[in-house]
Amino acid sequence: MGDQTEELLREIAAKHGIAVSRDDPILILQTINSRLLQDSAKAQQVQLDQFKQEMDELSRRWSTDTREKAERIVNAALAAARESMAAAMQEGGQQAARAARQEIAEALQQLASPVHAARVMAMLNVIASMFTMLAAALVLWIVLR
Repeated sequence: MGDQTEELLREIAAKHGIAVSRDDPILILQTINSRLLQDSAKAQQVQLDQFKQEMDELSRRWSTDTREKAERIVNAALAAARESMAAAMQEGGQQAARAARQEIAEALQQLASPVHAARVMAMLNVIASMFTMLAAALVLWIVLR
């Protein structure tokens, strides 16, 4: 405080051309002003610290809120992608099943004609066998008689 007082006395003498002694009442005002400035600086520092804490808290809260919103967006996008994939897979499976059914139906149609011809041929063979057995039985009956 002494250095400040000496400096103030020199400044008053230099600017105003007046010599002020150490016991002059004007120095009381300087002391009061100095004290008020210190108190004000302390109060401002306290307010600044509180403001900083509030800003830190807001920053943490915004960070948390932003992270939660981002997670919700990502989860919603993943769910939509899963649903889309499931729908696409189901549609693909249905298309594959329809294609397989169509291929099988076409193959059966192609086999139907030869199978019918084979059935007719088998029936004719059975009829021919019956005539042959009948003829053999007739020959046997004639020989044994």
